Amino acid sequence: MTTNDLLRELEWRGFVQQTTPGLDAHLARGGGPVTAYCGFDPTAPSLQLGNLMPLMLLAALQRHGHRPIVLMGGGTGLIGDPSGKSSERPLLSKEQIRENVQRQRDQVARFLEFGAGKTAALLLDNAKWLVEQRLVDFLRDVGKHFTVNVMLQKESVQARMEGGLSYTEFSYMLLQAYDFLHLYRERQCTLQVAGSDQWGNITAGVDLIRRVENAEVHGLVAPLVTRASGQKFGKTESGAIYLDPAMTSPYKFYQFWINTDDRDVERFLKLFTPLSPDQIGELMARQQKDPAARAAQTALAVDVTTRAHGADAAASAAAAAGVLFGDFDPRRAGPLVFETLAQEVPTTRVARDALTLVDAVVQAGLAKSKSEARRAIEQGGIYVNQQRAEEITPADWIAGGNLLLRKGKKDYALLRAQ
Repeated sequence: MTTNDLLRELEWRGFVQQTTPGLDAHLARGGGPVTAYCGFDPTAPSLQLGNLMPLMLLAALQRHGHRPIVLMGGGTGLIGDPSGKSSERPLLSKEQIRENVQRQRDQVARFLEFGAGKTAALLLDNAKWLVEQRLVDFLRDVGKHFTVNVMLQKESVQARMEGGLSYTEFSYMLLQAYDFLHLYRERQCTLQVAGSDQWGNITAGVDLIRRVENAEVHGLVAPLVTRASGQKFGKTESGAIYLDPAMTSPYKFYQFWINTDDRDVERFLKLFTPLSPDQIGELMARQQKDPAARAAQTALAVDVTTRAHGADAAASAAAAAGVLFGDFDPRRAGPLVFETLAQEVPTTRVARDALTLVDAVVQAGLAKSKSEARRAIEQGGIYVNQQRAEEITPADWIAGGNLLLRKGKKDYALLRAQ
């Protein structure tokens, strides 16, 4: 793979908005892989969907023979990055930052190849070198290379001038620049990648290394991901989509991707999966031929959910979605699918011996009284395991003691045997 092929692929996937001059020549140089890093902010317990774009950019570089570094901001997280923020962040405790770093480490490990070898990913924490810095030494060695008037021109600072920017957040740029310098010295890192809101911080590091080490390093930023509908990427009516399954279930994660707008799906396949141009082209041809089948959305949802949560969780999420919204027969579903359903629909534990359908409908909360339940059954509005029913039989308790009830078209409840 030549550098031109690599850069063309990055551009085709939508990863390139701006680069430092000479990046193409830098990637083409011999002597082994280029080491590239991206920083991640641990001010939340989990990474969000917005963090997937730089992770997939690092993964693309790794696939083409370069070495990625994931830098957890255990040190910079104590300060808070003002980029993209309209007001000052609340400062988190050191203990909370450490806990967030540990949780995010586990999530990142699913997206890159770690282990041995020249291109194996590294996961570092800038607390290791930032927290031990002495203020006077840092100001002498780093601060003297920055002028306030240049810092004031950076977009991340300009955007906050009217509302106010503390000295704490103003200093963030120096800390990120020092990260780049440290990684250049210790890991021979010569490329920093990020979203476009980090361009000012990246170029500050590029300038610092040029001044201190008389060396050339580079930056690459990708456009911030948007949705054709105008809705913010990674957000739903119920809030942000997280990579932590305790904060966003694998089912809800899968549903976010399966509900991708037709106008966005090709772009998201390029950004968030490693599928080749031919594979994506084939999916889009199938999509155009039969849009209702949503082949492209399904491929996107399966690929990203598998990467984030594992193959079993992705398969269970897909099957659960098929049970609720498709034509997947719940009687073919295994226990993991019902574990998934139990997180998504009202679920009740019951003693199944001598349980009538009337009692089941009431206990499940699909009717307020037995008389209301009887009317619904008589009118053909009650379904057991997606089949219209008038009674419950022992065979209806499936996958180890689960019974899926539906009233009308979309009111679901799950009964689980005690």
